[in-house]
Amino acid sequence: MAATASKAQSSGTAAQQKEGKYLTFALAHEEYGLEILKVREIIGYIDVTAVPQTPHHVKGVINLRGQVIPVVDLRAKFGMETTDVTDETCIIVVEIAHADRKFSTGIVVDRVQEVLDIPGDSIEEAPQFDSSVNTSFILGMGKVGDAVKILLDIDKVLGGESLDGFRSEGL
Repeated sequence: MAATASKAQSSGTAAQQKEGKYLTFALAHEEYGLEILKVREIIGYIDVTAVPQTPHHVKGVINLRGQVIPVVDLRAKFGMETTDVTDETCIIVVEIAHADRKFSTGIVVDRVQEVLDIPGDSIEEAPQFDSSVNTSFILGMGKVGDAVKILLDIDKVLGGESLDGFRSEGL
């Protein structure tokens, strides 16, 4: 019984550590959120320069005030069908940590929604599926009213090998 109480207390502490402000956005009909402290800025969609021999979800690079930043299509990264750019399509420039360094990366989303302050007791752990489904990139599931926002650990979403070539070149 003490072990159960200890486990409940530690999961409560974990949820409290995840509470905070999240920028929410949509991809198709799904709603996602990422920690606001990871967001550098939000810009309207601008032309992206394609880079040869990159994975299909890496759209290319943009020049943002003199800094070349890789851009990832989050729909393609998540295996969703890509769509045409609309007036609501945005690039969220995030700062991610990889190998003790910080990098700016743009992520293309269908539309930005709002900044929400989500309390720790409204954030549940990511659901566990069988071993073939990787959910390690999900920080938690934010319950907001009757809706659920999938809270992303953007470092893990973008921290894979797909951008290592850009990082090693200093882009």
